[in-house]
Amino acid sequence: MSLQKIIIENIQIYAYHGCMDEEAKIGSEYRVDLEIHADLLTSAFNDELQDTVDYVHLNQIIHSEMEKRSKLLESVAHRVLQRIGEEIKMVVWAEVKISKINPPMGGNVEKVSVIFNRKYT
Repeated sequence: MSLQKIIIENIQIYAYHGCMDEEAKIGSEYRVDLEIHADLLTSAFNDELQDTVDYVHLNQIIHSEMEKRSKLLESVAHRVLQRIGEEIKMVVWAEVKISKINPPMGGNVEKVSVIFNRKYT
């Protein structure tokens, strides 16, 4: 089986994740990147949306899971990958990177990121 990729980069979201109470109140900026692998050759030949992975659906999953407050980005990344596996059966592998921009770490830090990937059977 030949696999192709869809990559969505730099999804910008304002959310309220973090362990500190102030993060729940004021929130912060996040960037999300997603890469999926799937067999997309049928859609390449027939030009039909039903035969590919709809990146609008992927974006909706990311936004939906980012809206649910979590203390840890690890929890959000896990939920994103879980939903992709449940809702989009064509995907055989996915990787999500979630970055918190200007995290409150007591110093000048551009961002902190978590990267999770998952193989689906």
